[in-house]
Amino acid sequence: MSSPAGDAGQLRRLIREIPDFPRPGIGFKDITPLMADPAALREAVRQLADYARPLRVDCVVAAEARGFLLGPALAIELGAGFVLARKPGKLPHETVSAEYTLEYGEARLEMHSDPTQHGRRVLVHDDLLATGGTARALCELVEQLGGEVAGCGFLVELAFLGGRERLAPYPAHALLSYES
Repeated sequence: MSSPAGDAGQLRRLIREIPDFPRPGIGFKDITPLMADPAALREAVRQLADYARPLRVDCVVAAEARGFLLGPALAIELGAGFVLARKPGKLPHETVSAEYTLEYGEARLEMHSDPTQHGRRVLVHDDLLATGGTARALCELVEQLGGEVAGCGFLVELAFLGGRERLAPYPAHALLSYES
């Protein structure tokens, strides 16, 4: 059953915290209840698009796996294309890659070498901004391919982890911010 989701408070109520996941001391922000609610899902995409619309982007770039949840819907709402960034070895064509640090280790993302052609304006999207490593890697990939990062948009920000500062000077926006 749908619930009204017109403001950030309504969206926030649909995100549950799972303590000690994936390891002790971590409070995992589970967005699946928000995704299951049609009105909340529509509202989250609308609010993310409202931020991005003035940026006049040509495409949205998002990383697997959770960035893929809202990224394509956001691209459709913006009248833009959608570009995948995946773990190594998952894309069948020539790729570029960027390494980054996560809260729990290191990782790497790859993108096809052709999607963000020189001069295209790009919105970097992910469901969560934590330390900023994933989003920063996406920005690097876009720039390796000659694209311009117009901004970064997130559903949730864990502000206490300093990801926004790590993304500077790229503009960043999150619908929901958690201070602890």
